[in-house]
Amino acid sequence: MAVSYKYWNDCVDPHDLEEMWSSPYVAAEWLDAGETKGQKVHISRDPDGNAYLTQIEMKAVAEIIICRHFGSHIDPDMICAISELASDRQPLATQYDKKSKSTSVGIMQLFPKTVDWLASDLGYHAYDIQGNHDLLFKPFVNVYFGAAYLKWLAKFDNKERGEEFIVRAYKGGTKKATHKSTLQYWQRYLSVKESLPSRKCFEGHRSPIHGSASNAHHAAPTAPSHNTGHHVYWDARASPEDMAEMWNHHDVSQEWTRTGEKEGKVRFSIDEKKRPYLSRAELKAVADIILTKHFSTKPMKASVLCALAEVVSLRFLNGVGPRAGIMGIDYSTALWLYNEMGFRAYKPNQADDICKPFFSMYFGAAYLVWLVEYEGRLRTPEFVVQAYILGPKNVNLQDSGPQWLKFEQALSHYGDSKKCIEYVPSHFTCKNSESAVHD
Repeated sequence: MAVSYKYWNDCVDPHDLEEMWSSPYVAAEWLDAGETKGQKVHISRDPDGNAYLTQIEMKAVAEIIICRHFGSHIDPDMICAISELASDRQPLATQYDKKSKSTSVGIMQLFPKTVDWLASDLGYHAYDIQGNHDLLFKPFVNVYFGAAYLKWLAKFDNKERGEEFIVRAYKGGTKKATHKSTLQYWQRYLSVKESLPSRKCFEGHRSPIHGSASNAHHAAPTAPSHNTGHHVYWDARASPEDMAEMWNHHDVSQEWTRTGEKEGKVRFSIDEKKRPYLSRAELKAVADIILTKHFSTKPMKASVLCALAEVVSLRFLNGVGPRAGIMGIDYSTALWLYNEMGFRAYKPNQADDICKPFFSMYFGAAYLVWLVEYEGRLRTPEFVVQAYILGPKNVNLQDSGPQWLKFEQALSHYGDSKKCIEYVPSHFTCKNSESAVHD
């Protein structure tokens, strides 16, 4: 085999290695094995000489990738169990498939053509593998694309899918997700997942891809906390210009100074489950900046955008459940708004962009503008809010429903009532409103 790794340093970037060392479980395991921080770290090998990740290392890679790129959308134990079944956690594993006449590679046993599709069609560009599929042997790269594929399966055919469908489809394809040929794999998966020792030494159980959404509504972030977990930095999720605007915002500057943040390295607050989120002052500032710079001709209030963010994401940076980012705008919708509707202040380059606060807020505001004249008709505030949350084809104006009530309650956090959106029918205008929404 052309690719060979002796050290972790051979297959991860320096900042990824630093993240591994920052995990107390990994650090303890490596120090016990005689490794020294600042020097090369050996990759474990089985009796046959094959490189493999320990279960603690595998868990850390999964958690880092999910925290960095997918938020609460994927259970790291799902990735760990699949990697155990697919490759025995061997980063250099390969398997030739006679039916497709292609070879799956790496920890998650991905087909290169699947990865190319995820990158080209779905915008997963955090790692550039174009023309160099050998990069899929790197643990972080392989897990990133494996997680991306799991996320796609979770909403296959525009339906919310359960853990069993996702896992069986990962093994046999979507057509075999309910076929008897994948049933045994599902049963093995459950057994492996339940027996993972990392489930005992890492805190708590996490829900599969969709489960976290319902749980999160009982644990919305409140006060900023920077005490634990893998830090995510504002400066990596916003342009220097946007960061300068944030520092110039009075409430944010006060809050960041009070919590000891430094220019160039501002941490996001994290909750007890290590999920990064925006404080209300930060969220309000992002909304203020976006509206002032890009929607000054529209009488839209920042409190409306903030209330929508409270409902769809609970202010979590990476979103909640299947809704990614603080405004719950998916990549395809952002791309459509950019290409077809002319909202071009921010360019969608990759799927990770939707988890950048300014990007998500901008396209959330753009989508709201478009909804005001959905199908060429001036819409009521209640329609617009429900359409944003549920999709315009799912609105039922005969019943206000919990979404509208949650929105009204969220407005109170920003000193407003529902009257603040009564301007919508008479003041908003929107171009090209005959286009179909991508929701």
